[in-house]
Amino acid sequence: MKTKKQDNKSEDSSSNIKWIITVLIVTFLLSLLFSYISTEPIKKLNLFPAIIILFAVLILGVIFDIIAVAVTVAEEENFHAKATKKVKGAKTSVKLIRNSHKVSNFCADVIGDICGVLSGAISAIIASKIAASYNISFNIQFIISAVVASLTVSGKAVGKVIAKKYSTNIVDKVSKFLHFFRIEKT
Repeated sequence: MKTKKQDNKSEDSSSNIKWIITVLIVTFLLSLLFSYISTEPIKKLNLFPAIIILFAVLILGVIFDIIAVAVTVAEEENFHAKATKKVKGAKTSVKLIRNSHKVSNFCADVIGDICGVLSGAISAIIASKIAASYNISFNIQFIISAVVASLTVSGKAVGKVIAKKYSTNIVDKVSKFLHFFRIEKT
């Protein structure tokens, strides 16, 4: 006869497998969609708008990394009193923190990694545009890739400091956003 502890382990294992399959499918679909949406039109854009889109993708990756870290380090107790007083989004904050491993995985790994791949693809398009526009014969892609990688890593480093320092405020804002758009399970 199974004990309650064994049943909980079985449920956890099943839940983890479902999460992994969900993340696999969602990542594939989002990556496919974002890759097409962000790279095909960029080929038709001029250089300046393409660079703006590259920076937008970099910033999006940093923002989601900040959310991932904030949810991981925020303390659930900060939101219990608000939830008791029925403050909008407070229950969502508690749910986010209790599921921080999933939220962090989605924000940092799914969205963050997709942004990383997209920024690499966009930087390759930008490099070819620069080379064609200015008749550059050497492969400028190495320099652009290094700049994009440096901006991404340093942006995420700054973001982690911000996320740690303001985790409660960040989780509160994300929860209010989710509540406002009703992107939460009640």
